[in-house]
This record gives sequence, C-alpha cells and structure tokens, in this order.
Amino acid sequence: MLLGAGRHKFQDLPARDSVHNYYEHIVTEQLLRANDRVHSDPDFMADVLCVALNRLPPRYVRHDVDMTFFLSPTEMEEMTNKVVKAVNDAVTYVESRGERSEEDPSE
Repeated sequence: MLLGAGRHKFQDLPARDSVHNYYEHIVTEQLLRANDRVHSDPDFMADVLCVALNRLPPRYVRHDVDMTFFLSPTEMEEMTNKVVKAVNDAVTYVESRGERSEEDPSE
C-alpha cells in the first residue's frame, strides 16, 4: 500500500470528499445557537469557526453516525462541553481582536 502512495494521486477524490472532521458540524451548530452576529457577519463566523476548531482535536469520520454510535453518553457529553467552551472562548478571542484592530489599526 505505501509503495504506491504517490502513483495514483487524487484518483479517489469522491472517497476523500466523504471524510470530514466531526467537530465541524457540531461547532457550527453551537456557534449558530450561541451568537447572533454570525447570522449577519460571515467573516466573523469564519474566524470564530477556525479558532474554535483549532482548539479541538480533529475527529475524522465518513458519517456522523459513526461517531455517535461508538461513543458513550458520557463521552458525548464531554465532547459537547468541549465544543461549548471552544466556541465561547473563540467568540471572546475574535471579538477582542476585532475591537483592538478597530481602535488602532497599527496593532
């Protein structure tokens, strides 16, 4: 398998496209629930999503049901709590950076 790693580059793009970070969906959902500004400011939403996702470990799956099927209720609750904290911290961080750059663009 490894010997042919570069030979068929990008041949299976549809398979690659089916893989995603599980946190992307739940972080987006949490952000949409937690902050009204994301509905009118796509740049703010993108910035917060990037910051929040970078604070969480990647969890790649093909189907979201795979993750929920293999996690216990306690693990799901822990993931949810981590997402809420990451989103709240990311909103605070992005807002503080935006306010600072509005006050003095040289910073």
